[in-house]
Amino acid sequence: MTTRHNPPEIFLSMPHPCSYLPGRTATSLFLDPRQPLNSQQYAGFMRLGFRRSGDLIYRPHCRECRACIPVRIPVDRFHPDRGQRRVWRRNQDLSMVSHPPIYNQEHFDLYQRYQAMRHPGGGMDDPDPQKYINFLGSRSIRTVFYEMRHLDKLLGVAVTDVLPDGLSAVYTFFDPAEKRRSLGSYAVLWQIELARQQRFPWLYLGYWIKDCRKMAYKGNYHPLEILQDGLWIEAQSAHKGTGA
Repeated sequence: MTTRHNPPEIFLSMPHPCSYLPGRTATSLFLDPRQPLNSQQYAGFMRLGFRRSGDLIYRPHCRECRACIPVRIPVDRFHPDRGQRRVWRRNQDLSMVSHPPIYNQEHFDLYQRYQAMRHPGGGMDDPDPQKYINFLGSRSIRTVFYEMRHLDKLLGVAVTDVLPDGLSAVYTFFDPAEKRRSLGSYAVLWQIELARQQRFPWLYLGYWIKDCRKMAYKGNYHPLEILQDGLWIEAQSAHKGTGA
């Protein structure tokens, strides 16, 4: 007998201040967190433009704004530009070590330094370790914490979900003193290469917001596919962002 699973209920959030564009009000669709999804189910919702924060799976759904554009990189067709090739070469002295998605004090200390320097007052610099791991981990989706190390020194952590049809770059945090390395860019380039090696077609990057500095950098990767009117299409003229 085949077991049927009812699709999760979808709710609309109350209006709240936008986290990315000052002065705007946002609303989001989110799935019932009492019905956790497995990786296969979650991949299906990702193809519809959803994303996760911990176990909360959501998608921006604002009445008068479409600034948050779901994007993914077709890894077999990706071609790094000159700056990205420099970033790749500059970081070949790093080792990448995989870790399970469990609390690690060294990771958390780096995360706090990163938030204090890069996003002060942004609401993610909470000193509570449980909130940190609840934000990055998931109960039912395979997640890996990839350490970036130079010799014995931890320089960064790239949090990656492994899905049936690709990888999802969940979050990256790194040593803010290592600005010259552009570790945020390197983490994306490394995950593209990892997806290629594992024969996954896509690396999902979440939402590209060209008017938000910390999200606009996603337009620097070419080719880039965007979700538009329910279809994934190649962005013909992704405006370059300025973040790393």
